[in-house]
Amino acid sequence: MIVVQIRKLAKKMITEFFSKNWGSPQMVISSGVFQCDELDGFAVLDENNRIIGLITYIMDQCECEIISLDSLVENKGIGSKLIQEVENIAKKNNVSKIKLVTTNDNVHALAFYQKRGYRFAELLVDAVDLARKMKPEIPLVADNGIPIRDELVLIKWLDLIHHNEKVE
Repeated sequence: MIVVQIRKLAKKMITEFFSKNWGSPQMVISSGVFQCDELDGFAVLDENNRIIGLITYIMDQCECEIISLDSLVENKGIGSKLIQEVENIAKKNNVSKIKLVTTNDNVHALAFYQKRGYRFAELLVDAVDLARKMKPEIPLVADNGIPIRDELVLIKWLDLIHHNEKVE
């Protein structure tokens, strides 16, 4: 599994990945509008240097927010590896809080994140309806038949004590 920082890849490659998998590189969620092909992140490449997993995030002094996470090959540890990379970067920057937003229909992602220590922090009722006003291509119903309406905010607190030399 080859993991690389996405800034080391051609931007065209990242843009095409988001266009193919999300309809466009633009992500509209309650925390903002993001141009995912311009964010920091990591990608997993296959043996032919094609992206098979990708994570983007933003970070400030207080928290890190995962903006997108994709794994095109399930149950191979790709998503887990990408999350670990972001958690490691957060720890290196003394950021102990990681948050993310997903939609109510994404039951697979909700299970995935909870298994990795993320907890429900907030329910944003009808948030997708607002996002759809800016990005109309967001579907009304997911492939699993669940109407896409709400956003859920999940948070994980990282243990910085074992990572940092100095604890105040």
